[in-house]
Parts: sequence; C-alpha cells; structure tokens
Amino acid sequence: MKFKHIYLFAGLLTLLYSCKGNTPADDAGDAETAAQTPVTVTSVADSAMVDYIDLSATSVFQQKNIVKANANGYIQKVNILPGHYVNKGEFLFSIKTKEAQSIGNSINVLDTTFKFSGINKIKAAGNGYVTQLNHQQGDYVQDGEQLAVISDRSSFVFVMQLPYELRSYVKNNQNVLLVLPGGEKLMAQVSSSMPAVDSLSQTQGIVLKVNSTNPIPENLVAKARIIKSIRPHTLSLPKSAILSNETQTEFWVMKLINPTTAVKTAITKGIETGGRVEILTPKFSANDKIVVTGNYGLADTAKVKITSPL
Repeated sequence: MKFKHIYLFAGLLTLLYSCKGNTPADDAGDAETAAQTPVTVTSVADSAMVDYIDLSATSVFQQKNIVKANANGYIQKVNILPGHYVNKGEFLFSIKTKEAQSIGNSINVLDTTFKFSGINKIKAAGNGYVTQLNHQQGDYVQDGEQLAVISDRSSFVFVMQLPYELRSYVKNNQNVLLVLPGGEKLMAQVSSSMPAVDSLSQTQGIVLKVNSTNPIPENLVAKARIIKSIRPHTLSLPKSAILSNETQTEFWVMKLINPTTAVKTAITKGIETGGRVEILTPKFSANDKIVVTGNYGLADTAKVKITSPL
C-alpha cells in the first residue's frame, strides 16, 4: 500500500513537470505571432503612364466688328438683339438723317421723281454674334458713333496661359485636350503665341483653335492638358506602396524576401499619375511581392504576416 502511494505521487510530479516544460515554448510561439505585422502585398505592373500638366484657357473672340452710324440722324429701326447671330450683309439698323427728319416729305411734294427718303440702311460686315448693343429706336446718333459690336465667329479661340518655363512642351499645330466645365472634352490645336509675357505671372498666351458644333460663350474657363512625357510600357506600383522620409528626398518600398520578412528597398521614382508611381530603379520582377498596406513605420527586416494579396 505504501508503494502504491509512492508511485501515485511520482506520477503526479512527472505530469506537473511535463506541463511546466511545455509552457515556455507555447509562450514563445504566441509572442512571435504577435510580433508579426499584418500586411497586404502587391506586385509591379506593366502599364502606360502619361505625365501632364493642366493649365487654364479662356474662350475669347479675337476679332470684333464695330457697327457705326453712317450719318447724323435718328435711328428708325433696330433689327438685332444682344446674343443674336447675324450673317454678312444682314440688315441691322436704319437711320433717318436729321435733315430729312426736319424737312419731312417736302422735297417729294415739290418733285415727285426725286424719291427722297433720307433713310440710310446699315448692314453687317461679317458673320458673328451681337455681343453689345449701344442704341435703340428713336435715339439720335452722330456720324461714326458706335451702334453695336459683333464678335466674329471665325475668330473664336481659347487662350491658354502657359508658364514661360514650360514653352518647350508646346509647339505650333500641336493637339491639346480641352476639358470644359461639366466634363465636355474638345480637341484644340495650337495656332500661335502672344508676343508678350505677363509681367506678374510670367505666363505667355497660347492661342488654341477649336472646332465645335455647339456654340461656346466668351470668357469660359477650361482646362488645357499639356503632355510632358509618355511611357507606353513601364513598371509601376500603387502610390500607397511608396514610403519616404520627412523631406521626401529618399523613397523606398518594403519588399518580401520570404513569406514573413520584409526588407527596406530604396527606389527611384518616375512619373506619378492616376494613383500609380513609375519605378525606375531597381528593376522588380513580376514575382516580387511589395507591401502595399501596413507598411507605414515598418523597420528594415520586419516580421510580417500576409493577410490577403491584392
């Protein structure tokens, strides 16, 4: 009986010792798992990238025809309104001279073959829109006085304000994409450049000719897209995969060297557009895994745990 108690006590000691011996290993495994940062990964993609700059361009009529009175007298009829489109040769105004207004029909009474009316008709010198109307029926005007302004439709252009340091990216007859308010897109062509630069902004006016079936009002501000460079095939990564120092003079990514270790890898950036960044160096392969989320604050050779690949 005594030996039976001894064997039972020895078995309990062995069991307790075994449990105590397994605890440090389990704790070490739990600590290692907790030290791994959960991340998601991606790989480089071969894509086309465009580097461009958006500038403002304002619509304007370069040529405006001034309609003037051709005699001293009273306006008898006005055949136009602001905003109306007129064709070349279309009747605009009629003016009765002050002499005819004074003597009335006396001359015709004296000589019926004379057929004097004293009314002068003024016609449009070209096609365009009436952008200004200065007088109405019954007004007295003097010879040479401005009656209206007609903006020549054929002279309609957009004038883009180009910083002078970017002049090398714009050439004559070059195509430029215009984006109007509301999202409408038009293709324009560089026609000419202004011979002066704004002294304050140091921008030069670039004339863009457009062909639009819909009428576009004057002083409309659009975005003109100037392409600086095009990469038809280049390696790129999502912008969120790129890390930098506080002064943004150094850039790097966290690259996986095995399923649980990410190392700091310095890179050289290229074009940035559409949420992606061109990677000039080093040359990553399609099999390389780059941390895209959870990478902020990771140290070199950090322990990571991939949650789901992108």
